[in-house]
Amino acid sequence: MRVIVLMNPTAGTKPEENDRQAEELRATFSAVGVDAEIRQLRADEFCEAASRAAEDPSIDAIVAGGGDGTVSIVASALADKAKPLGVLPCGTLNHFAKDLGIPLPLRDAVAVIAQNSVRAVDLGEVNGRTFINNSSIGLYPHIVRERDSLRQRLGGNKWIAMLVAALRVFRRHPTVRVRIGVGDQTVLRTTPFVFVGNNRYEINGTNLGRRQQLDGAELCVYFTNRTGRCGLFRLALRALVGRLEQAKDFDALDLHEVWIETPRKRLRVALDGEVIHLAPPLHYRIRPASLRVIAPAATEDDRSPSGADAAANRSRPQ
Repeated sequence: MRVIVLMNPTAGTKPEENDRQAEELRATFSAVGVDAEIRQLRADEFCEAASRAAEDPSIDAIVAGGGDGTVSIVASALADKAKPLGVLPCGTLNHFAKDLGIPLPLRDAVAVIAQNSVRAVDLGEVNGRTFINNSSIGLYPHIVRERDSLRQRLGGNKWIAMLVAALRVFRRHPTVRVRIGVGDQTVLRTTPFVFVGNNRYEINGTNLGRRQQLDGAELCVYFTNRTGRCGLFRLALRALVGRLEQAKDFDALDLHEVWIETPRKRLRVALDGEVIHLAPPLHYRIRPASLRVIAPAATEDDRSPSGADAAANRSRPQ
């Protein structure tokens, strides 16, 4: 088996240390019978490199080494392609890898790639841009922008910057006025956020932020009516202690596509943790089975009802 590994080098690491890490990773692949070419790239080089590798018949798989943002970029280049995606979870959170059941230790993740068990999973899309996990408007993109601004000016720990940014944004308690369209029905809301997930996210109790499946062929859309400082504080506190309840804290829709309109001319939109600007309306849709990924095989116990059952149970706006 021959693979190309597209790596996001560790920030601040000396070139010779990156070279040593690449050689160690190459040896780890070799030990399980995989011929791996390691390429360390800048963020703006991933998409083109993945697209070129997808057309190379001598390559069996393209492996993304990095966090969810890096994996998302490579996945976008492999959408609807025959070449599968392998994942080396080298990021902070690694949501996609966890939801696929890929182990986080790199040696174990390499062993999964060597087994070459390929599954088809869904991608989400908004205005032509794909995402592997989720997209959102409202609070989160503002917090990410504030965090990045703080780190550029002051440096320091990412999580401390995130906490300070969240406190600053919560103090302003920004909201967005949206019209959410599903077919010929609409929902009008003024809300601090709209969250769109690639398949259903669990948000009850301690299951916050996990997905049982990535091939259910549906989007999940969450939004809340809590808008004031006190309401947002209570929502954040309930999230921290694992007491969120979907029916009480959120409105939810499960669907194949949705349109989101707003009076604003441009919106900050988060895609898998990265922030971009898009012009409304935002057209979200699910792209079923459009990404082939190397991962442990899904079992029946891991699956919740999908396909026709999911369609029959799909929520409708009120």
